Amino acid sequence: MSHTPHELTEEFPGSLDAIHALRTTNAHFAQLAERYRDVNRTLHRMETNLEPADDFTIEDLKKQRLRLMDEIAGYLHA
Repeated sequence: MSHTPHELTEEFPGSLDAIHALRTTNAHFAQLAERYRDVNRTLHRMETNLEPADDFTIEDLKKQRLRLMDEIAGYLHA
């Protein structure tokens, strides 16, 4: 279990410019990035026990984060 947030710029370190460009020019990508940020921050709070949650909830959020990362990666590698 990691106690550091998985920010997009850390997950895709060579894609900072592409992430910024897509956020400003592609509304769907911007929504994906915002949703990723929200899920990621919620998960981080749960993993550090600031917002205690059961294992099922944490695993569900991890799966959501992975699905969002996959879709974001598709945009970045297109």
